Amino acid sequence: MPPLLLASLAFAGCGSLQSSDSFLGVITPYRMEIVQGNVVTKEMAAAIKPGMTRAEVRNVLGSPLLTDIFHADRWDYVFTIRRQGAPYQQRRVTVLFDGEGMKSFEADELPSERDFVASIDTRSTGRVPKLQLTEEQLEALPIPAEPVVAGTAAASAPEGPTRSYPPLEAVR
Repeated sequence: MPPLLLASLAFAGCGSLQSSDSFLGVITPYRMEIVQGNVVTKEMAAAIKPGMTRAEVRNVLGSPLLTDIFHADRWDYVFTIRRQGAPYQQRRVTVLFDGEGMKSFEADELPSERDFVASIDTRSTGRVPKLQLTEEQLEALPIPAEPVVAGTAAASAPEGPTRSYPPLEAVR
């Protein structure tokens, strides 16, 4: 077979491998997770009100991903994530200012915090972890020991067995 024909077949085969998600349906290449920008949720958007200062908006949303010296009254928050096993996500939020106060807020449809976490969780078991103990669990906890206050008899008593050590220098 001529070398030119062999080389063209090899390159054609490489191109088809790169366009598929797996090789022969068995081997899946590693895809690096790419997260860029600020996550802005419905809860964060609800906390922003017209008239807020730039510092207040930055405290709620974080620093903007894009600022432009030619459009100083516009902040753009762009968020993208590519994660293996999760759908690609991209959202844009624009905050417009009039001087130091916020004038308007424009955004794509924003997820709630719970929906966002569920959308990127690739190992989801469908269970939501409990973040607070029930009354029965609180009552079953052991009672903590009383804190030792400096200057009391309990604080000055040594803990554990006492040891005697030989002197560090020879006695003359």
